Amino acid sequence: MHATRRGFLSSSITLAASAVPYFHSTPRTLADETRSKNGRFALGLIGAGGIASANIGVAKEWIDVVAIADVDAGRARTFNEKFAAGKALLTDDYRRLLDRKDIDVIHVATPDHWHTKPVVEAMLAGKDVYCEKPLTLTIDEGKLIRRVQRQTGRVVQVGTQQRSAFKLFTTALALVAEGRLGRIRRIQAAIGGAPSSPALPAVTPPQDLNWDRWLGPAPLADYRFLELPPFIDKHGKEQKPSAGNGHNDFRWWYEYSGGKLTDWGAHHVDIAIWALALNGQTAGPTGIGGTATHPVEFKDGMPLQTDRFNTATEFLFTVDFPGNTKVVIRHDTDNGVLIEGDKGTIFVNRGKLAGGPVDALKDDPLPANAVAKVYRHMPMEGDERKAHWANFLHCVRAGSEPISDVHSHMRMLNVCHLAGISARLGRPLQWDPVGERILGDEQASAMLARPYRRGYEIEV
Repeated sequence: MHATRRGFLSSSITLAASAVPYFHSTPRTLADETRSKNGRFALGLIGAGGIASANIGVAKEWIDVVAIADVDAGRARTFNEKFAAGKALLTDDYRRLLDRKDIDVIHVATPDHWHTKPVVEAMLAGKDVYCEKPLTLTIDEGKLIRRVQRQTGRVVQVGTQQRSAFKLFTTALALVAEGRLGRIRRIQAAIGGAPSSPALPAVTPPQDLNWDRWLGPAPLADYRFLELPPFIDKHGKEQKPSAGNGHNDFRWWYEYSGGKLTDWGAHHVDIAIWALALNGQTAGPTGIGGTATHPVEFKDGMPLQTDRFNTATEFLFTVDFPGNTKVVIRHDTDNGVLIEGDKGTIFVNRGKLAGGPVDALKDDPLPANAVAKVYRHMPMEGDERKAHWANFLHCVRAGSEPISDVHSHMRMLNVCHLAGISARLGRPLQWDPVGERILGDEQASAMLARPYRRGYEIEV
């Protein structure tokens, strides 16, 4: 791999007007780095929806989109015109991207049930990958991805961009790492509730959408869609909402996702588990229990109604770790992460960082290298999504581990998946973190994996 410059923090730390530490980065950017090395990265995109637009919108100064795979031809065409001047290859079969030798990196921005198969096959094809969160639909898929990553040595970044939010989350984690909170006893990850829906009729899929291929490894199902009554939002604009089981609402169906537990959970539970690791608490979890409310009735972990959203709308789970440390996952308080230690407590979300240890920075600032020690690579200010992509591309060039690697991501995501299994079965679970297995519950253990529909199996 090519030698590369690593970023650095300046030796001074000042306080912004909000009293949140502001960490200066080098003025040299990854854009400078790519121009001075081997030029830009050629990218193959799998999934051309809104999240892909947000990601490529911030990464476009470093990458060229040369091929787009999407089972919705209309989305592929729109994306091609916007980000590739209409010049990219368009296909509904992502495997054509993996066969191309001129593609440097793959971006997987599909619904959750379509993450693992292309990520694994891209690594085996010699590609580095940026995959949206959550990385997997099941715990066993995570085991497979980690094994293939170790086997191939490919760079895989997961799109948990909060790990690159310097002014807030990474500063909070630096406070933890520097011992400003003492030993952590409890962390609450508040991630908000999820929607329910009325009965959704089965309708004919849009002409541009290959619905069978959209379902892919998931079970065969009708395409469902319903236009909901319009309303005027708080800005005085008319909104015309809808609900379905496809592009925009897949997250509220266990067939394709884990609901809010793996959506916002993949962000805030990630910060919680990272904080525990920086606090020296790397073991566990050992068990999980709590309550959840679903919009439909369940039997043996499966929804009995198939015509409406089915993921948990409300929940309160407590995850047990050794040393009587707890992580609480809940829907009903301010969205964010509350970290409670025996020396102090802080609260952090995407809008603020507050608490006694934060106030104390005015008189006792963190060491100049505190954030750099937490982050490991190329500190960069600005938009967290852009910083996350910069970290990924830097690591691709350097052959190093990105800030949101698959192994640390799955240590966190296993917690979210366990919460989902507990929610669906309505009972607590005991977990062996070394063997990565559920103890004493055959029915729950069977939910560590999901069968793939014939023709969509993963071959390794």
